[in-house]
Amino acid sequence: MITLALSKGRIFEETLPLLLAAGIEVLEDPEKSRKLILPTNRPDVQVVLVRASDVPTYVEYGGADMGVCGKDTLIEHQAEWGSQGLYQPLDLKIAKCRMSVAVRADFDYASAVRKGARLAVATKYTAIAREFFAAKGVHVDLIKLYGSMELAPLTGLADAIVDLVSTGNTLKANHLVEVEHIMDISSRLVVNQAVLKVKQRALRPIIDAFAQAAG
Repeated sequence: MITLALSKGRIFEETLPLLLAAGIEVLEDPEKSRKLILPTNRPDVQVVLVRASDVPTYVEYGGADMGVCGKDTLIEHQAEWGSQGLYQPLDLKIAKCRMSVAVRADFDYASAVRKGARLAVATKYTAIAREFFAAKGVHVDLIKLYGSMELAPLTGLADAIVDLVSTGNTLKANHLVEVEHIMDISSRLVVNQAVLKVKQRALRPIIDAFAQAAG
C-alpha cells in the first residue's frame, strides 16, 4: 500500500491533476466526505487528509510514504524538528504564493527600520521571520499566532505581520500593505527516504509522473 498525505484546500485541488498524470484518481471529495482516508482507483494507493503542518511529520515518521506541502511548512518543520528521513525530490510548482511583511497602511515601516526601532511582529512562521529580520539586522519580538494574522496590527498587538500572500486582497480589505517580500512559496513533494528504498519500484513511477506533469 502507498499512502499519500495531503491537506484539504488548495494543495489538494492542485495535486489532483498530478495524480491523474500518474494514473491515480481520488474517488471521494474531501469537502463532501467525513473520511480522513480516501480511496483511489488503485487498490494499492490511498490518500490521508492531515493538517498542512503535519504532512512532513506523517512522512518522516512513516504514517505516510509521501506527501505534498508548502515550502513554508517544510522550513518551519526543519527549524523545529530537523528533517532526518525526509527526501524532497520535486518542486511541484503548485499552490504558489509569497511570504511577505505587511503593516498598517499608516505605519512608516521604512522609518522604523532605519531608526533601529524594535518591532513587534506577529506570525505563524517564526523561523522564517526570525531568519529574515536577523539577516537585515532588525530587532524584533516575535508573537506566535495561528490565524487571522491581519488583526494583529489593527488591534495594536503587533507593528507588522509575516504571512503568506496570494492575491493581496485580504491585506487591502483590512487596510494593510506589503512592505517586504521575503520569499516565493510553492509546494514540494516529500518522500520518506527509508520507504523509498523499500518501495522504489512502486514509488518511482509516481515521482517521475509528477515531475513530468509539473514541468
